[in-house]
Amino acid sequence: MDLSLILDVDNLTVGPRAHGTPPILDGISFRLHTSEIFGIYAESGGGKTVLSRALADWLPDSLTYRAGRVLFAGHDTLKKTSTSTFKVGRDIAYIGSKPQSSLDPTMPVGVQIAEKLHSVRPEWNPKECRERVIQLLGEVRIPSPAERYYEYPSKFSGGMMQRAMIVDAICAEPAVLIADNITQPLDVTIAAQIVALLHDLCLRHKMATIYLTSSLPILGQFGKRTAVLHHGRFVEQQPFEQLIAAPQTEAARSAIDSVPRIWSAGEGPPVRRHAEGEAPLMRVAGVHRTYRQRKRGTFNTYRNIQAVRGVTLDIMPRENFGIVGESGCGKSTLTRMLAWLETPDTGTLVLGGTDLAKLSPRELIRKRNEFQLLLQDPYTALPPRTTVGRMIEESLRIRGGIPRKEMRTKVTAAMAEVGLPAKLYDALPNALSTGERQRISIARALILDPKLLILDETLSAIDQREQSKLIDLFSRLQAKNDLTYVFISHDLAMVRKVCTRIAVMYLGEMVEIADNRDLFFDPQHPYTKALLSAAPTLEEKPFNAADFLLEGEPPSPIDIPPGCSFASRCPKAFGRCRVETPRLREHQPGRFAACHLLDSAEAETAAA
Repeated sequence: MDLSLILDVDNLTVGPRAHGTPPILDGISFRLHTSEIFGIYAESGGGKTVLSRALADWLPDSLTYRAGRVLFAGHDTLKKTSTSTFKVGRDIAYIGSKPQSSLDPTMPVGVQIAEKLHSVRPEWNPKECRERVIQLLGEVRIPSPAERYYEYPSKFSGGMMQRAMIVDAICAEPAVLIADNITQPLDVTIAAQIVALLHDLCLRHKMATIYLTSSLPILGQFGKRTAVLHHGRFVEQQPFEQLIAAPQTEAARSAIDSVPRIWSAGEGPPVRRHAEGEAPLMRVAGVHRTYRQRKRGTFNTYRNIQAVRGVTLDIMPRENFGIVGESGCGKSTLTRMLAWLETPDTGTLVLGGTDLAKLSPRELIRKRNEFQLLLQDPYTALPPRTTVGRMIEESLRIRGGIPRKEMRTKVTAAMAEVGLPAKLYDALPNALSTGERQRISIARALILDPKLLILDETLSAIDQREQSKLIDLFSRLQAKNDLTYVFISHDLAMVRKVCTRIAVMYLGEMVEIADNRDLFFDPQHPYTKALLSAAPTLEEKPFNAADFLLEGEPPSPIDIPPGCSFASRCPKAFGRCRVETPRLREHQPGRFAACHLLDSAEAETAAA
């Protein structure tokens, strides 16, 4: 008898209760031992969540177990005895990908976790439960755990909420932890922290762990036994390194091929050289944007949220300019200002030699033809009861001056240019795919003959194959119409493939601006290195990712610390960084960075 065997799953089959319907999980079998980490990869819709819930005995009412058994510590959990139910509830823990929906917004985070702990560990008194939760909040690196214990979920960032859910899962000392796509909603730097933290906790607490994800590179950080789940079946099981080196099935090969490459030879757009003295198409100079937020529980007390702080950059004609950074860094606010949907508190935006702030409302309407914004979500950006043709016509009607008879000709020409068949002219958008909807948005923008397109996470809502098609479309349109693009994105692989120059944004400021190859192969700012080191890829990275793994969360834009705003997370910070704000300046031709490490003798001592 194998004493280390903790979970034995044999021929597990799950499907809808309705007769005659195909199963969602079909013949799943595997064994899990104490302290082992088992990774499961599946693409979206492959059955990850159903499998994780089936193992935790937490299926929705619409699904049922059709066959198989799940032996946990010798008890068949599918036979609903009081012993098996109690053991599953206490000794198998589950973490999902949506921590916001798992926490009660009306209770302090620590209090609700301690309450759940007491229900499954009634032998521990309330004080012991509270002390246990505070101890674990500290273990998952939530700062000031005793104070955070009494804070509500609304005060927690996405990364901190996911850490709190890890505490919720492991506080009762489970034997098995099931983690279902837990890094999916997180930024790459926070996701890297969570993966490293979970790996450390599993080893320290001797928990067997099942990690389910749609990201192969995430599983690579565990480097253990890996299974590929495809259409509800395990099609392949082997150690991760062997799976990547010699996949045995088409599903595994397709999964490996779909992982974006960042540093591979041949990736990246060709470098565009501009004529000496050529004026930028758009010049952004020292723009600031601050929001006033009423303090909770008060009527006339406000605090300032510094969303964008002194951003300066030039966007040259016909270039692809990228802006990257974590959630909350100010990208969306800057996007709205670039599109002149919001005006800066201070600073200027000059487009084609014209200061936008000095235009009258009538002049601004005419000027808007030159720059257009494409949004991330094509579902909410398109009115559901308006036909495709009418949506694209709308821009022409607002501009005016075009006879009605010519409008349809112009619209069908714009549709053809973006790859939409003319038969969709009278169609409603509800039956169209995400990619087709995004093409409608592109046609709406192009019909005004703009010079500049601002793309706010425009490609993030679509799969890799459709994304590649749209990137090719943007390239063709640029060559034909001399377009300039600004890509705002968190997808480093897409930015590497498309953008000629890239700006890195952190807490409302630009910390580095450089050409594509310089930024990805020789980044200057520690934050850029951290961002790249956390990028999910199967490639060997040009620097040791472990050296740049960030700790903690970014400071709040309400309470920005003195000195460099990155100093609290920077592994190379020294005294000057905490008192003096670095300025973005040109350290090498065409390379800008805001970092004291690049220009200080003290920095050499700190780096030594």
